[in-house]
Amino acid sequence: MVDVSHALELATATDPGMVRSHNEDSIAADARLGLAVLADGMGGYNAGEVASGIAVALITEEMKKALEARAPHEVGGADGAPRGEALIREHAARANAAIYQAAQSQPQYSGMGTTLVVTLFYDNRVSVGHIGDSRLYRLRGDSFEQVTRDHSLLQEQIDSGMITKEQAKHSANKNLVTRAVGIDPEVEAEVHTYEVEPGDVYLMCSDGLNDMVDDEDIHLTLSSLRANLPLAAAQLVQQANDNGGRDNVSVILVKVVKDFPAQTGWFRRFRSWWK
Repeated sequence: MVDVSHALELATATDPGMVRSHNEDSIAADARLGLAVLADGMGGYNAGEVASGIAVALITEEMKKALEARAPHEVGGADGAPRGEALIREHAARANAAIYQAAQSQPQYSGMGTTLVVTLFYDNRVSVGHIGDSRLYRLRGDSFEQVTRDHSLLQEQIDSGMITKEQAKHSANKNLVTRAVGIDPEVEAEVHTYEVEPGDVYLMCSDGLNDMVDDEDIHLTLSSLRANLPLAAAQLVQQANDNGGRDNVSVILVKVVKDFPAQTGWFRRFRSWWK
C-alpha cells in the first residue's frame, strides 16, 4: 500500500467560468496515493467534457490499481527511469487509446480530445507528465516557476524567437495545442521527475487560469495564502473570473508538509525499481 497522505495537503477547485455554459475540465486528487490528475477537454457537443472525464477516470483508477496491487515488472520501468515516469507514460497512453477509440466509434464525439497533466508524489520526489497546455507550477520559498512547458503553437513561436513572452500574452493563438490526448492513435506524454522539499506548493491548472491571471498575480496569491490551500484555490478561480473568465478554470494545489522517504510498505519492498 502506498500512503503519503501524512506528508501532503491537497485542495482543488473547478468552475465553468463566466462565458461557457458547461465545464469541460475534469480533475481528481488522492493524497493517500500522492496522485493528482487534471484535464482540459476540447470538442463540440460536450465532447470535450467526455474526453477529459475519460482521461481522469481511467488514469486515476488504473494507476490506483497499479500502485496498490501490481508487482514492479508488470508496470515497466526496467530501463532505469523512475517508477513514477513509467506509470504515467503507460496510463496516459491508455487514456489516449480509449478516447481515440470512442471518438472513432461514435460520430458525436469525432475529433474530441483533451490536455493532460498528471503528478505522482513518492519517495521525496514528484514525477509529472503532461500533454498540451495545462500546466504545473512550483512555489519554493519565494521562488515561483512554471515546471511544464506548453505543447502549443504559441510556445513554439516563443522558442523560435518569432515573438516575445510579452507579445504572447496578447496573441490570438493561445489555445492552439500541438499535442493532445485522443486526437491521434498515439501520443507521447512528456514526463520528468523532480526532487521535492517540505514547504513546496505545486499548482496544476488548466489554461483558464493562466490565460486570465498573470504569473506574477498567481505567485502573489499562493505566497500570501499558502497556509490555507482551500482559500488559495478558491481565490485563484475567483481572480480568473474577475478578469473575464473566458474559459473553464481548474486548479489543484499540493503542499508538501514533510518528508516522505521510501521507508515502509510498497516503497520499501520495491524501492530499487523506482530508481
